[in-house]
Amino acid sequence: MNDSVTTPSVNTAHLTLDPHFTVGPINRRLFGSFVEHLGRCVYDGIYEPGHATADSEGFREDVIALVQELGVSAIRYPGGNFVSGFRWEDSVGPREDRPVRLDLAWHSTETNQVGLHEFSSWLEKVGSELMLAVNLGTRGTLEALDLLEYTNIDKGTALADRRMGNGKADPFGVKMWCLGNEMDGPWQLGHRSAEDYGKLASQTAKAMRQLDPSVELVACGSSSASMPTFGEWERTVLTHAYDDVDYISCHAYYEEKNGDLGSFLASAVDMDRFIESVVATADHVKAVRGSSKTINISFDEWNVWYIERYHGVDKIEGIDNWPVAPRLLEDRYSVADAVVFGNLLISLLKHADRVTSASLAQLVNVIAPIMTEPGGPAWRQTTFYPFALTSRLAQGSVLEVKLDAGTYDTAVYGTVPLVDAVATHDAGAGTAAVFLVNRSQTEEATVTIDSAGLESLRLIEAHTLADEDFYAANTLQEPERVGLVSNDTASVSGSTVTVTLPPVSWTALALAR
Repeated sequence: MNDSVTTPSVNTAHLTLDPHFTVGPINRRLFGSFVEHLGRCVYDGIYEPGHATADSEGFREDVIALVQELGVSAIRYPGGNFVSGFRWEDSVGPREDRPVRLDLAWHSTETNQVGLHEFSSWLEKVGSELMLAVNLGTRGTLEALDLLEYTNIDKGTALADRRMGNGKADPFGVKMWCLGNEMDGPWQLGHRSAEDYGKLASQTAKAMRQLDPSVELVACGSSSASMPTFGEWERTVLTHAYDDVDYISCHAYYEEKNGDLGSFLASAVDMDRFIESVVATADHVKAVRGSSKTINISFDEWNVWYIERYHGVDKIEGIDNWPVAPRLLEDRYSVADAVVFGNLLISLLKHADRVTSASLAQLVNVIAPIMTEPGGPAWRQTTFYPFALTSRLAQGSVLEVKLDAGTYDTAVYGTVPLVDAVATHDAGAGTAAVFLVNRSQTEEATVTIDSAGLESLRLIEAHTLADEDFYAANTLQEPERVGLVSNDTASVSGSTVTVTLPPVSWTALALAR
């Protein structure tokens, strides 16, 4: 008897799909995004009154079309670090009466020309849900209640009537609320200890539910898994607020460092571990409390972000230097970035039972899939394509994929698979989708997919994002340098799907009865 385990060849992988084994249903909020008053995200991004495509409210219609194509379900607003110094009252009422403020988070000047009413109108145009963050940095429970009354109470109160007087007869009806932002971070205005924040979050959540019991509330988790308080922060905050909130947040950004592309391509391994650690911590608190309630994760900031570049190049300083809508965090994304980005989407889907909301940070110009030039065009970055295609194809439930693949060694994450994958299945529609990445920098990967557990399926679409130049990118000068190409290697024979993945690539397959 041979007890040895056969490891697949480094350039082959095998998946097994079985509809009897599911992770969980896909919540459309998983395909959310994030608009912060930061850099050119709002001004010169979504809003540019003088642009040739601007509508009657000053919003760029070319950007609206791209956001619709991207398939964004919910958008977190107005921050981010910005929210911890934000006075929401500044952003409503006649524009000519709105005060100009200094934004300490990004060392910029905020004109407040786009506020709650304007942004809500823009969301209606793009077809997305509003997810609001309240300021628990420099403000507190009373201000959160005031904003909730303004947005969600029908009429007959001072603030509801004020909203109506400002032109919004019906309530905004905001369901999902973030209780502050990254309160574990020393950079945050109003930074608190886990004890102090947990008490404040609990107090604010209780008060908000007294006003509107239907709200869904997100407590701040760690701003990254590398924070020295990670784990203990979540435990302490949830010990105070477990009964009062619905979600704990996760934030994670990844970048290639010191030319270590191999580790960068395996960034999703870190996201997997991050999610699983937070789930374990939340469930520990649940067990200690003897609660029947389950806390889910709102992964409401995630992306590739070259943070070292921000600190070395973009960061604005100086007491006399407070620009309006400066060019900040305008990272140019490569093919390698898009492959990592697509792999992060795979990780979010693999945890769809507990990650039921997520926000790509951000949407336009600022570490974004969509870029614009003032007075000029808008274009898709490389990261646009994995998001748009995954949002469109991932329907129904996530399947618990059985994957056999070769491995490689990384300096940061140890030994990791060369191929990563996830699959989704919509039994009612008779469709399935498979999303794959090949992390090898030198070898193609031949992947076979056993779909015998599903009804007979045919291949509908097969798209790959790859390039011989892993650092190729789309720019103002070459806005279509990189895009999706049809993967002509994909085929179906009986219940077996076969596809070849180029080195450093992301692929999506769509199947149907």
